[in-house]
Amino acid sequence: MVSANFLGVFLLMELIAGGYRFGADGLSMNYYIFNCPLVEPIVRSTVARALQSDPTLAAALVRMHFHDCWIQGCDGSILLDTTKDNTAEKDSPGNLSVRGFELIDDVKQQLENQCPGVVSCADIIAMAAREAVSWSGGPVYDIPKGRKDGRRSKIEDTINLPFPTFNASELIGVFGQRGFSAQDMVALSGAHTLGVSRCSSFKNRLSDPVDPTMDSDFSKTLARTCRGGDNAEQPFDMTRNNFDSFYFQALQRKAGVLFSDQTLYNHPKTKAIVNNYAMNQAMFFLDFQQAMVKMSLLDVKEGSKGEVRANCRKVN
Repeated sequence: MVSANFLGVFLLMELIAGGYRFGADGLSMNYYIFNCPLVEPIVRSTVARALQSDPTLAAALVRMHFHDCWIQGCDGSILLDTTKDNTAEKDSPGNLSVRGFELIDDVKQQLENQCPGVVSCADIIAMAAREAVSWSGGPVYDIPKGRKDGRRSKIEDTINLPFPTFNASELIGVFGQRGFSAQDMVALSGAHTLGVSRCSSFKNRLSDPVDPTMDSDFSKTLARTCRGGDNAEQPFDMTRNNFDSFYFQALQRKAGVLFSDQTLYNHPKTKAIVNNYAMNQAMFFLDFQQAMVKMSLLDVKEGSKGEVRANCRKVN
């Protein structure tokens, strides 16, 4: 018969191995194991239900996570609503296509009912994006939890988001400033295997002269899309709701939708990475999940530097 003491020691060892830190503000995989043990199943089931109803939300959740982390770090600032005294990040032109706020609200409300004041909105975004990736057929991975929510969200900060007109050298530079390698950047760009772009983000490639880095037939496809106006949508690849390596294969065919996509195939430092990912989906998945974990740790707020919002749309 196994003694209770042995089980207690075994559980302690498992928790330490899994990244749980006792009495620390630091992030860990099992941050909520005692104070909100149902957080993972609640997030997973709620995201899965939403994606079954609308598979296009997967791309939106990944985009939300990236846009949150890139501005002020992964602190839920993209969720804050504009007030009479402040225009928030979410109302920036660069964020107008971000969706999924109601899903985050739904998860938050369930968690507040289970364990009030415990799970941050920043962690919910990170977990929801992770679930969106795996639900869509992408890699299954875990992320450290324990981020706190920020108190600042200003539209002017979004000027730091990467532009769809950036070339590979500019992308390498702006990602490098945040500690990402060229490989990290290309892997994260692979998130464009999900979702669509609006004509307003690529119509500049169609003006005279037409962007010569595009396949001529594909430029006609984009032109037809833009006949529907600035909000007309063009999928990044042929499987817009599946997480796969088709995005990189499109770049090989000179069929990248954004200039910032196709440029990855035109730069010597990134072309080889694109080719590797196009041929080896497993390599892409591994590098993507590692880059996503790295991104989820950008400038996180811990302890008194942040808070756990009761409502993700406003500070406490």
